[in-house]
Amino acid sequence: MHSVPKTFKLKIHLLGISPMIWRRVLVPSSTTLRELHGILQVAMGWDGIHLFQFDIRSVDYGSWELHAASPDIPLSGFGFRRNDRLSYIYDMGDYWKHEVRIEAILDADPKKPYPVCTGGAGACPPEECGGSEGYLARRDEATGYDAWEDMGVMTEWLDGVLRGDTADKTVRDLLSEDVETAMERVIARGPYVEDKFSRKVVNDGFRTEKHRERGRVR
Repeated sequence: MHSVPKTFKLKIHLLGISPMIWRRVLVPSSTTLRELHGILQVAMGWDGIHLFQFDIRSVDYGSWELHAASPDIPLSGFGFRRNDRLSYIYDMGDYWKHEVRIEAILDADPKKPYPVCTGGAGACPPEECGGSEGYLARRDEATGYDAWEDMGVMTEWLDGVLRGDTADKTVRDLLSEDVETAMERVIARGPYVEDKFSRKVVNDGFRTEKHRERGRVR
């Protein structure tokens, strides 16, 4: 009698940041750690441009540059049980550490495509922002006094444009150096004030197999 294929229900959360940034995904038990790396990249929102490493029972698996064990091992090969945990680290510089918890081991649904994201919260931090400490510092700055001051400069400029005092000039002509600088800073702060998570975007990424592409990079 053939055994029924299994699915792992995983909850992933990014450590060191509050409010919590987390995702819940369902993956086949045949998924290798290399494939799981690609899945986590798409689920969290990373770009897949850095090295990665899993820590499972004090053994490191991941990018060959890190002299880690091969990640071409399926989840089914570790004898995981419900509530077991493993660590996933992405980018050894910024050191984004994730906890991956096995919430359940389920019978696979032959009608459901895998992997699939079933929930989550919080936007992924930008790449190259200095890890959790750098991200939190920039997030605080993005909602602080300097940010309000820049918005005031832009509001004052926009008010003048809307009044039509300088209708004979183009918008580019009206941009002073101070306004341009304020606008650049406001745009740069955008990723640090964004807090939306889209399950649709993640699952669209799975459907177009972005996880396979990112799993091959490293």
